[in-house]
Amino acid sequence: MDAQLLAFTGVAAGMVAMPGADFTVVVRNALVSRRAGIACALGIAGGLLLHTALAVAGVAAVLTAVPALFRTLQVLGGGYVLYLGARTLLGLRRPRSAEAGEVPGEAPAQAAGAARPLRQGFVTNALNPKAPITFLSLLPQFVPAGAPVLPRTLLLALIVVVLALLWFPAVALLVDRLGRWLRRPRAARLVEGVTGTALTVLGAVLLLEAAF
Repeated sequence: MDAQLLAFTGVAAGMVAMPGADFTVVVRNALVSRRAGIACALGIAGGLLLHTALAVAGVAAVLTAVPALFRTLQVLGGGYVLYLGARTLLGLRRPRSAEAGEVPGEAPAQAAGAARPLRQGFVTNALNPKAPITFLSLLPQFVPAGAPVLPRTLLLALIVVVLALLWFPAVALLVDRLGRWLRRPRAARLVEGVTGTALTVLGAVLLLEAAF
């Protein structure tokens, strides 16, 4: 049994499951509909696939070598997450429709397509500036001495993507399962307020980190 592979799986699982912008945006979309939540989860997995591919190719090293590029990505990522949070909070000020499954600031679940939540999930993850640096520094630690680097790194990257494909859709399904309670007017506004605040704070933190 490959002890390093098991250790990496545990570390990667903790990273993927750690609450953050990805988790919050999945919950937000899952409140709209199961389809939107799953689509957002798949978008996040796509963003992770991009980051791991960059790490495998070594392109992510450029972000470490050129601070200006890293800060640019940090500003873009922080700005996008802040936009999602502000949009969610502003949506709370609008009258809530009686349509079942509708969340403040969003279209009814019946009208919600998969393209927008898929895009939101992908962009939220892809513009996370810390992800490529994390993968670039983490993956080499679990490549045994003397082992072929490329096949091993590809395997590690695949594990990360598979974990994301398991975790985020599970979160979306759980939120949808609890949707009858979560979509009640008071509960929905509470959850939207929490997720909107979390996204706003996360976006502001990224922008502050880029400024200093």
